[in-house]
Amino acid sequence: MDSAGVWLIIGVQASGKSTIASLLAERFERSVHIPGGEFYRWVTRGWIPMDKPEPPGARAHLDLRYRLSALVADEYARAGFAAIVQDNIYGDDVLNWLNRVTMRPRRLVVLRPRLHVVAAREDERKRVTGKIAYRPNSWTIEDLDAALGALPKIGLWVDNSESTPRDTAEEIMSRQGEALIDGTPPLTP
Repeated sequence: MDSAGVWLIIGVQASGKSTIASLLAERFERSVHIPGGEFYRWVTRGWIPMDKPEPPGARAHLDLRYRLSALVADEYARAGFAAIVQDNIYGDDVLNWLNRVTMRPRRLVVLRPRLHVVAAREDERKRVTGKIAYRPNSWTIEDLDAALGALPKIGLWVDNSESTPRDTAEEIMSRQGEALIDGTPPLTP
């Protein structure tokens, strides 16, 4: 099966997106791992993060981030690379992102580990790296999981609660045909 094109890996924070995207990128002769969050990290001053409640201007910045990652993925895929994008994308933004991508094939992988597993991963990540994804009075694991659950059931959905990252990447590669979204009905939010 031709494995080039664009892959979008989504899931709640601490679901394993970065690790899995990196492992998937290693599977191809020519590939690139595009962490969507880098597009806001490059901003020196003035970025408005999406928070709860949504601050004025945050939506425009989030849309910019998504447009940039789709554009970069398209360009790498056009140059013959498997472009694997991982990001925190939820709701209608997932379909909008996929519709921005012109290169084919397009694949969507939704990582959806059980909530208590995500909480344990978040605690471990905080302890080891100091990185905090879920801040008080903001988005919760339950909020983001509910947003994922509301998505149309397209692409490949993987519960990676009990599997190692390498096993998850292997499962995704063995089931990559299920991740294809080309040929599905038009993606409308």
